[in-house]
Amino acid sequence: MGKKVLFFSDFGIDDNIAVLYAFFNKGIDMVGVVADYGNVSKLDALRNAAYLQELTGRHDVPVFAGAELPLTGDPPEYVPDVHGSEGLGPIIPDIEVDSSLENFHGIQEIIEKNPDEIIIVNVGRLSSLAAAFILYPGTMKKVKDFYIMGGAFNEPGNVSPVAEANFFGDPYAANIVLTQAKTPVKIIPLNVTSGAIVTPALIDELDAYYQSIGSKVGSLVKPMFDYYYKFYKKRNPELTGAPLHDVLTLWALLNEENVVYREIPVKIVVNRGEAFGQSIGDFRNTISKSDFPVHQVAVNFNYTAFIKDFYITMKNSVSHNETT
Repeated sequence: MGKKVLFFSDFGIDDNIAVLYAFFNKGIDMVGVVADYGNVSKLDALRNAAYLQELTGRHDVPVFAGAELPLTGDPPEYVPDVHGSEGLGPIIPDIEVDSSLENFHGIQEIIEKNPDEIIIVNVGRLSSLAAAFILYPGTMKKVKDFYIMGGAFNEPGNVSPVAEANFFGDPYAANIVLTQAKTPVKIIPLNVTSGAIVTPALIDELDAYYQSIGSKVGSLVKPMFDYYYKFYKKRNPELTGAPLHDVLTLWALLNEENVVYREIPVKIVVNRGEAFGQSIGDFRNTISKSDFPVHQVAVNFNYTAFIKDFYITMKNSVSHNETT
């Protein structure tokens, strides 16, 4: 069996590809998915999770309804220009979900049944994860490890000059997680994940393979990626592909030897103003450092190892449970 992963996601394009990567990867045992607001609404995220469940046949992986809005109380701002109005690029899933679903407490049971085994991977806003620390503080001490896609260190953000979207969307939640986690959180920031570039040529090759075997699941990848790449290419014409931020975060938990971390004090700016949501890391090479909580911040990764693993996993490990 693979590593037991509880996945918190806001189900945009790179999130959805990350879920498929996890389903196809024998090193990952997905024990549950928490669907949050963020790239899309909570309801749309739940629907996308159910849609992937249906296509892959992975009804053994429970879907939990996460947060609907941030702890700031501000209305969420979705990003259809990046991920499409439904979070799947041009794809409109023909499936309905129960809008009244309230089953978040189910994550407590999963963690309690698997003490010191569950790895939480959070690739969206941190509102739901922060709520878990507030509601189940004892249970959260039994989580083995945390991997978070968020923040930007010593480089510009993507929603403000200094802030990355996941931390900016709910810095109060990010602050709770980073101050309450019992072990150092592994943070995979924007300045690292932006290097996880996947090219259209690689996606075309995968798509040709999926078409040859009649994979309904695989056929989702190219239209989603093309939509996503078009956005990035328009923003930066020099890009040769699009970054799969969330896939890299999952890949990191299986490839510790290919990720370089710095163990440093980290603080999230929660005060309103130009620095709202900024992630600050004390990277100074001095003995005396800031007294912020200490976490492991990724600073580099082996791109060749990443792209090779992504290609092999997505091409050769199509889920045997897939509905054809």
